[in-house]
Amino acid sequence: IDKDALDAQVKERKIQEAAEKAEHERFAHDMKKNDKLMCLLEERQKNEIKDMNRALTEFQKNFQRPETRREFDLNDPQALKKDRPARVSDDDPRCTISSMQKFMGEDLNYDQRMKFQKEQLREWSLQQQKDWKNALADQKLADDLYDKFRIELDQKIMEEQRKEEESRRVVCMATKNFNRIQAAELDHKNELEKAQKIKDDMDEITCLLQGDFLSENPDQAIGPLGKHHVLVDRWKGMNQEQLMAIRQFQKEQALEKLREREQERRIDAEWDRQRLQAARAQLLWERQQQRQNRVQRRDLDVVNAELSQEQKAK
Repeated sequence: IDKDALDAQVKERKIQEAAEKAEHERFAHDMKKNDKLMCLLEERQKNEIKDMNRALTEFQKNFQRPETRREFDLNDPQALKKDRPARVSDDDPRCTISSMQKFMGEDLNYDQRMKFQKEQLREWSLQQQKDWKNALADQKLADDLYDKFRIELDQKIMEEQRKEEESRRVVCMATKNFNRIQAAELDHKNELEKAQKIKDDMDEITCLLQGDFLSENPDQAIGPLGKHHVLVDRWKGMNQEQLMAIRQFQKEQALEKLREREQERRIDAEWDRQRLQAARAQLLWERQQQRQNRVQRRDLDVVNAELSQEQKAK
């Protein structure tokens, strides 16, 4: 096995391993980012549920108390303690006709009773207004806190996306530069190897053509009995024309081999160009994905703003 070819295979294998490692790291980074986003979303959902439960509890505590129900008198545990005796005085309004304490048609406490009822209605109205104002203030405070939390969460998400885009841009640039440098080194090495190979082949051909073995005179193989008598130990078997034909054929073979190597070099160059085009297409696709993500994010912000306005209006 040629040492240079083995070194080229080892270097190519290292390049593939580096590319696979970069791909695994990018995938792991994406998984970490997705986990972080899921944690933020789950935390926001838990906070929303907690705020809704808190608001429901406050509403029930302020506006749905047991003593405000119509049937509370039937279920009041303090009913016996609050109840009055059967008779308080002679003018007790609960006394019947047979008791001779109060007669039909008499209402001696009308003015006092109406005054007490008006005062009681006024107190109830003021209390309800106060409770309503407190509920509105609590709701406004909850809405403000929710909007503040949502803005902070959106800012965190945008910051994470910006860092992710920046890191991805740096990785892409480093990978592109590394691939370009490796391709240039490989092309330069191939050019040097081809030039050295051509030079070695030409030197070998020249040495063979000008060497003692091929340049010897074939006439020395002619024996003393005539031209057709050949000395076996000196016979070369060919004349000058045959040698020229063989040399011409060897030259054609060398040229054909050079043409084949040139064709291989062109194919390698074409493969390198296609790899560069594929890398450029991948980069363009990633930029398109980033633009689409920004558009989706902007649409999501608009929808969140509209929902916030509707919630405030309600």
